[in-house]
Amino acid sequence: MSKIVDAYFEGFQENTIDIYSRVYNEFLRKKIVSAKEAATAIQPGMIIATSGFTPAGYPKSVPLALVDRIKKEGFKVNLWTGASVGDELDGALARAGGLAKYLPYQTNDDVRKLINEGEIEYLDLHLSHVGQMARSGFLGGKVDVAIIEASAITEDGYIIPTTSLGNTASYVQSADRIIVEINVTQPENLAGIHDVYIPNDPPKRSPIMIGKVNDRIGVPYIASDINKIQYIVPCDKPDGVRDFAKKDAISEAIAGQLIEFFHDEIREGRLPCNLLPLQSGVGSVANAVVSGLVDSDFTDLTVYTEVIQDGLLDLIDAEKLVFASGTALTLSPYGLKRFYDEIERYRKRIVLRPQEISNSPEVIRRLGVIAMNTALEFDIYGNVNSTHVMGTKMMNGIGGSGDFARNAYLTIFFSSSLAKNGLISSIVPMCSHVDHTEHDTDIFVTERGIADVRGLSPKQRARRIIDRCVHPKYQPLLLDYLVRAERETHNTHTPHQLNEALSWHERYLKTGSMAVKNA
Repeated sequence: MSKIVDAYFEGFQENTIDIYSRVYNEFLRKKIVSAKEAATAIQPGMIIATSGFTPAGYPKSVPLALVDRIKKEGFKVNLWTGASVGDELDGALARAGGLAKYLPYQTNDDVRKLINEGEIEYLDLHLSHVGQMARSGFLGGKVDVAIIEASAITEDGYIIPTTSLGNTASYVQSADRIIVEINVTQPENLAGIHDVYIPNDPPKRSPIMIGKVNDRIGVPYIASDINKIQYIVPCDKPDGVRDFAKKDAISEAIAGQLIEFFHDEIREGRLPCNLLPLQSGVGSVANAVVSGLVDSDFTDLTVYTEVIQDGLLDLIDAEKLVFASGTALTLSPYGLKRFYDEIERYRKRIVLRPQEISNSPEVIRRLGVIAMNTALEFDIYGNVNSTHVMGTKMMNGIGGSGDFARNAYLTIFFSSSLAKNGLISSIVPMCSHVDHTEHDTDIFVTERGIADVRGLSPKQRARRIIDRCVHPKYQPLLLDYLVRAERETHNTHTPHQLNEALSWHERYLKTGSMAVKNA
């Protein structure tokens, strides 16, 4: 945990926390118990659904108490979240051997290890789909217990979320029982930043009436049946936020090329001067792109994305960002303190929505979002692998990249041209796993350059990608592969040498490098 955040919230102790002042409903005050007592409500094999999206707004005290039980009693539960969460939740459960099944996204090293060892069954899902799937019973059962972090409960029994919304509202709606953690490290004046709207399920669904990024269509709280709230638990643990990787030459080169591309699109009349609503994934490159916009001449920008990162606070401070919509505050330790210190000012420019809305294909298409996400690898024809290392080992998951890639006005994927100090080329003859097909991709960016593949046939795409994006170490090998594939297939539509298409991955697994010796 960051020293900055620790210092900011020092002095809280769970056994001395007075949360009565944050529970405004007299009936619910009677349900305040310790985390240890609340954890007794969870039985082996249950489906536990929690708040949280990235290490933001996830429960901490009850999961840790549950881990203590699991260590003594030896059982497993099934965990549903919004996306990745903090180590006190999924990491602690994984290390205790307490996770049977997990969905829909993760970034924890211990969880990843057990998934790839076959110890945890993992469902990697489009994030916009999960809320409806949970409500409709598509995921193997109904939510037994929802564990939700909140900053307060109103007189009417409404739950005020904290730093994320994710799937929280849907889980509250569909759960048999609810445990609410009142986190005193989360300021009560987070109230008002949320816009909670759950669409009706088919056949009663209506259009999602978001026509502008700053439109509000819901309410600033999560409504719940107070009789389903079984326990209320105090928590004094702040979000387990992390520092972003520092910008390096590669991320800055990618950011610079993207900004120049945007200028070119404006000159060609394909984008307005203030662009269109931006979406960017989590990570150093994404944050570098947003930070690059701070030093650019762009103004009146809008953002329709999943995660609000530090760079967006920079854009607000520079008076270049009009409004940002997301589902979580994915800030660094310094960024989180900065946000809390000036929450009233930032709250005027930010809204947090359920991920079913932040990632809604309908809204993404209507607003004309520019989607920018990271690829593990992409191939010469424009297919993208976002999830699997060497085609078999799960990294994190598809997250929201598919929601945006399939429906965006412009779909951009970026990656460094090399990985593992040059032992791996990020551009290969054929992806070892495909998350986004060539039908859903427009622009590819590495530190080497930009490949705009709009309007190109597969063979034209291949030459453009090889020429603009591939590192010189691997360019001759990929061009040789393409030329021989064209010749041997008699210039078919998408030439491949099937006996060689995945040979680069096989070579890496056998020799530790994709490069051909003496090539």
